[in-house]
Amino acid sequence: MRYRTRVTAPAALLGTVAALSLASPAHADPETGTPGPETLGDSVYPSLGNDGYRVSAYDLDLAYDAGTRLVEATVTLTVTTSQELSRFSLDALGLDIRTVTVAGETAGFEQVGEKLRITPAVSLPARRTVTVVVAYGADPRRTLAHTAWVPTPDGFAVCPQPNSAHTVFPCNDHPSDKADFTFRVTVPAGLKGVASGRLVSTEDLGDGRTAYCYASREPIATELVQITVGDYVIKDRQGPHGLPLRDVVPAARATALEPALALTPNLVSWIEQRLGAFPFETYGLLPCNNDASNAFDFTGLETQTLTLYKPNFLLQAERSIGSHMMHELVHSYFGNSVSPATWSDLWLNEGHADFYGLLYRYERGWADSLGLTTMEARMKDTYARGDQWRRTSGPVAAPNAVNLFDSQRYLGGVLVLYALRQQVGETVFAAIESTFLERFRNSSASTADYIAVASEISGTDQSGFLRDWLYGTKTPRMPGHPDWTVTPVTSTLRIPQTRPSAPHDNSATL
Repeated sequence: MRYRTRVTAPAALLGTVAALSLASPAHADPETGTPGPETLGDSVYPSLGNDGYRVSAYDLDLAYDAGTRLVEATVTLTVTTSQELSRFSLDALGLDIRTVTVAGETAGFEQVGEKLRITPAVSLPARRTVTVVVAYGADPRRTLAHTAWVPTPDGFAVCPQPNSAHTVFPCNDHPSDKADFTFRVTVPAGLKGVASGRLVSTEDLGDGRTAYCYASREPIATELVQITVGDYVIKDRQGPHGLPLRDVVPAARATALEPALALTPNLVSWIEQRLGAFPFETYGLLPCNNDASNAFDFTGLETQTLTLYKPNFLLQAERSIGSHMMHELVHSYFGNSVSPATWSDLWLNEGHADFYGLLYRYERGWADSLGLTTMEARMKDTYARGDQWRRTSGPVAAPNAVNLFDSQRYLGGVLVLYALRQQVGETVFAAIESTFLERFRNSSASTADYIAVASEISGTDQSGFLRDWLYGTKTPRMPGHPDWTVTPVTSTLRIPQTRPSAPHDNSATL
């Protein structure tokens, strides 16, 4: 989960607008051809993503220099066109592009704002599958309008959510375009390179450097990619049903962090009983070697197969961290296995993560931050805030870039799920959850998809009921609780226009 959104600055402010173009008369002419659209039309991030093609695979090859602390990299994309393309674009920000080839031929390119415009030697016909290779350099410490890089004393980690994967590698940076990933991370002696997926090979390059190669068994949304370099110890253990668990831990802190790491097997077992078998080939924690308050603006982030944490958070007692560890684990199902079709569908991720995280807390008798010990008590409190949140943060499923990670997407989402469970009963609700996860596994799904599944499985049209809860400006009545009331919103209520500058933790599991 992420707690503060990073609103993209205008291109003129980015400081990375380059006019580096290699186009020549031998290249396709985008003026007379058909350039691909430079957006996917996301309602929250309207400039994010690109159309005219889809990516089926990324092969990332990164080399880290501990002396300069810079990265040299190559990304190879396998793309399939959906229309004729005389030019197409990738999302890219803060990267020093060296060369671009399309189908083995040198291509022209230019960097404009957060787009890398590519002009192939000849127009690409529709339904053509080609490889696009981009060689580039990156500085993890570069100041940008927003960035995924988290520099550490011994390397880096990345936190791409929601809109910053393209500061690490050129990509079609939208969760609706998931793809297979392979990674090769080359590091000097004394460091380890780790990425999403499972380790498939380790190669001693004979010059003091080692290349670590990883591959994902399932597709990954760009915002969920993890690549990290550091002085790590890899701690392996076995989870339920033989699931391999691996934690990537700063060597100097491995012993201190072990009590938190040892909690994972039981957490996985608990959620598998409710949501089914864990959807990926492995899982583990990555306590990033940076506890600085400005290192990143969240406590935990669900990059696929590795959850990124600040180490100090995990040094607390189980009752202080267990509920939130469950929240991040649930994202393997809601958010990672089934990704949001658009960023307005974020409530599906965060609402579900908080829903099961709170259930886990209350089953163990751990009071929450309000001192409450039952889901019913917490939902009654949240229900009373409903109209206020709808006024200040909009309806649950209608966010914008400023309020995307407000409490409305977290606890507001929990309230919607609680209302649905009250409406259909626990057994039917569980069937809705499992059907949704199975039907959209390894793909993306929208709020409309969830409503359709709820209607199908319950045998009753739930569209009116759920649309009122998700898009209404007033909080509907809660099924089974006719006595619950909503606190009136007064005309003097101050409506915040911008997000506070300080980090704001919105998950109820903290």
